[in-house]
Amino acid sequence: MKVAFIGLGVMGYPMAGFQQKAGHNVCVYNRTSAKAQKWVDEYGGRFAETPAEASKDADVVMICVGNDNDVRSVVYGGNGIISGLKAGAIIVDHTTTSHELAIELGEKCKDAQLEFLDAPVSGGQAGAENGALAVMIGGDKSVLEKATLAIEPYAKTMTHMGDTGAGQLTKMVNQILIAGVLQGVSEGFTLAKKSGLDLPTVINAISEGAAGSWQLSNRGLNIDKDVFDYGFAIDWMCKDLGFCLDAAQKIGLSLPNTQFVNERYVELQQRGLNRCDTSALIKQYDN
Repeated sequence: MKVAFIGLGVMGYPMAGFQQKAGHNVCVYNRTSAKAQKWVDEYGGRFAETPAEASKDADVVMICVGNDNDVRSVVYGGNGIISGLKAGAIIVDHTTTSHELAIELGEKCKDAQLEFLDAPVSGGQAGAENGALAVMIGGDKSVLEKATLAIEPYAKTMTHMGDTGAGQLTKMVNQILIAGVLQGVSEGFTLAKKSGLDLPTVINAISEGAAGSWQLSNRGLNIDKDVFDYGFAIDWMCKDLGFCLDAAQKIGLSLPNTQFVNERYVELQQRGLNRCDTSALIKQYDN
């Protein structure tokens, strides 16, 4: 397929690479052209100076940027994706955004005779680098069937969740669960350390039991070493939990644990830990 990939951050860079390796004709765009040139030097393909140029004549356009405003900046306007696309092309947004933006993009694409899928991913930087992401997708199932070949190269699983916006709502569930697990890990590890237990031995003892989790297995030893420079940053988690809390408020739902964890992350941001990965939540107990 002829594919455009917009955004070459820690996730998008390897994701686009897997597409090129799979035989797709990939054109990339990144705000810094040097990063795009580096990608071309590594994988082949080509890069463009604007999202519109990258998207011209593409069958499918992937977006993987930072937040709602970043998505709008690459989609709309004279240099935006929509202005460069042919009728019937598909936009797949892998950015974690608000539910409202997914609905907005779906409507804008319909007006422009384009197709749209909201398709946030889970698995972090390691999942992107290993081509093993979980992709949760909202939109018309027939559109997903047409876009599957472009998504498969970096997906471990692809799950159609329902209409437009359902992918983003599912990602909110994902982030709520991660926040809850990390709070449990933070409390449990703090009790272990302050009680004099050897934390690596504790991790080994419990990781294969009912308390086992991805966070425990993949972040536990780094937490013990006080290393928090791997994976998803606190800044991004605060953004995502904000979406969760907003969505819950709109339906009259209280999420007290999510609210608590978000407040702790905001405190860590204020301490200058905003670029640490989310397992730094345990540092709320530093004293």
